[in-house]
Amino acid sequence: MRFNIFKNTVLLFVLVMISCANLSKPKDQNKKTKEIQNKKTLTKKLTPIVGANQFKHYLPLLKEKRVGIVANQTSVVFKGENNFTHLVDSLLALNINVKKVFAPEHGFRGSADAGEVVKDGIDTKTNLPIVSLYGKNKKPSKEQLQGLDIVIFDIQDVGARFYTYISSLHYVMEACAEQGIPVIILDRPNPNGHYIDGPILEKEHKSFVGMHPIPIAHGMTIGEYAKMINGEKWLANNVQCKLTIIPIKNYNHKLNYSLPIKPSPNLPNDKSINLYPSLCFFEGTNVSIGRGTNKQFQVIGSPFFFLKGHHYEFIPKPNYGAKYPKHENKICHGYDLSNYNDLEGINLKWLIEFYNANKQYAPKETFFSNFFTKLAGTKKLQQQIEVGMTEKAIKKTWISGLEKFKKTRENYLIYP
Repeated sequence: MRFNIFKNTVLLFVLVMISCANLSKPKDQNKKTKEIQNKKTLTKKLTPIVGANQFKHYLPLLKEKRVGIVANQTSVVFKGENNFTHLVDSLLALNINVKKVFAPEHGFRGSADAGEVVKDGIDTKTNLPIVSLYGKNKKPSKEQLQGLDIVIFDIQDVGARFYTYISSLHYVMEACAEQGIPVIILDRPNPNGHYIDGPILEKEHKSFVGMHPIPIAHGMTIGEYAKMINGEKWLANNVQCKLTIIPIKNYNHKLNYSLPIKPSPNLPNDKSINLYPSLCFFEGTNVSIGRGTNKQFQVIGSPFFFLKGHHYEFIPKPNYGAKYPKHENKICHGYDLSNYNDLEGINLKWLIEFYNANKQYAPKETFFSNFFTKLAGTKKLQQQIEVGMTEKAIKKTWISGLEKFKKTRENYLIYP
């Protein structure tokens, strides 16, 4: 009898434990499900939503208007991961009266070489007229803007002074201001927006690869930069452009943003974009930065000398985006930086190292070209390198200019 009571008690205890376990399991599952959902919600909140995707904020401004669009291959509306449509196609599908497209360097579809003349034409997909803003005609003329009520500017920038899309922005704003045409900026993230660095451009060295007194890495989006152009009265005759900026949602300057579309033919990936503000200096030297390879702005090399302890070499050949690459069909010796840690500022060490190697091993080869001063925005950088200043010493000379710029920049920020 006692045994049966004990047996029944044990059996009851086991049944209760199983029941408790079954009751608790859904709670655990629910808890895990909620945690996953919370993470997904947090990720969604942190995903930037570009200005072009926010139709409700700018479609009303386009109603019954004749619209011009400054655009290239990056001017897209995202419809999910790896799924997007071009802004022009999207607006036409919504019955917006798009009349004309203005194309910057590299063209409307982004296939032209750096520095290659982009011609006017007709877009084969939409039959819209395309007006080139690169070459002799960098600023829209009165005749080219005639018949337009409003202009949209939507181009992905990379946050470097010598990337010419911000120069095109200047001229579009100036031309529209002169004709009383308002401009809508559809803002996009700056993939190099996490730092500010470089020498400040001096006005005597103003050119299409540097129009304003700013450092090389300015840490601003296109929208913020447009506000600065207006606010600092950089447009001719102090004209003011009537601006409407459609901001990015869920964005801050420290956010790591990967560009889903190449902003230009020779910036094929995140690494090249990160290295670009530092490596573009080499465009004003006799050193190749990989144009004519599949690692543009990720490798540097020269055919004139070897670097001790480094045996990486590459041969530039004509390819998409580089019809006539520097040192075509020559073996260039140098560095592969494609796995280098992401930069948090301008790197001058490679430039100094290659200058010193050229001076030592190939003294008859001219290292700097006149283009270097245009890229640097000052003659001082070349002079500092030639007299043997270290990177640290050179960067000290930038401090006061950078501090002044940062204070000015604060007046125009849209994002933290």
